[in-house]
Amino acid sequence: MKKILVKTVHGYQRFVSPLLPPACRYYPTCSNYMIQAIEKHGAAKGIAMGSARLLRCHPFCKPGYDLVPDKFSLRRNYEIPEEGTEESQNI
Repeated sequence: MKKILVKTVHGYQRFVSPLLPPACRYYPTCSNYMIQAIEKHGAAKGIAMGSARLLRCHPFCKPGYDLVPDKFSLRRNYEIPEEGTEESQNI
């Protein structure tokens, strides 16, 4: 199930996203967040986290870093990765 969901998001990234203007207010992008959440927390929790993230991504929100937390949460992750970690190198 996880593989199907990840491939669906990859399909969106490849075929639909290039046709739309860049609009994501967070890093990583909402589609990358969805993939990471599915891989880290499983299909059901990953979809819930990704959907909550999509609802948070609107013009009136405060942009910034919102990495997938290690513990399941539907709220924004305000932790900024420490320098020298793998997450900080991806930013």
